[in-house]
Amino acid sequence: MAKSHYITRAGWNALDKELKFLWKEERPQVTQAVSDAAALGDRSENAEYIYGKRRLREIDRRVRFLTKRLEVLQIVDYSPKQEGKVFFGAWVELEDEQGQLKQYRLVGCDEFDPAKNWISIDSPVARALIGKTVDEEIAVETPSGRIICYINRIWYEK
Repeated sequence: MAKSHYITRAGWNALDKELKFLWKEERPQVTQAVSDAAALGDRSENAEYIYGKRRLREIDRRVRFLTKRLEVLQIVDYSPKQEGKVFFGAWVELEDEQGQLKQYRLVGCDEFDPAKNWISIDSPVARALIGKTVDEEIAVETPSGRIICYINRIWYEK
């Protein structure tokens, strides 16, 4: 399944900030450290040089990824038309069959974070939620079996 290209404005800003930090701050510092380490002579056993070159490759790889990804991402801002239904960016409170409550926010695949209860718009739960309203039931197939949840509440950060 292809990744969606949706992202919240805050998510896009975070990726853009990371890109600028890597390119304008960290990379020049690491480049200087590598240059200084190279001036010390034998590079084959110079840990600072070896680590610095490795870190430069990591930075360059991440910069390339972020540059390409930011070009294709589409920022989805809140719209009053979304109220009452689950769409991208929504917070949703679900109640399972045992009465346990869980809250999730539907975000782009570049910003999902289980610690914050942010789930990817591409996840099975999010796909089952899209377009639903309060008091509707969703069914999601999981590796441990089918789960049924009820939507108690939907809200958006404005």
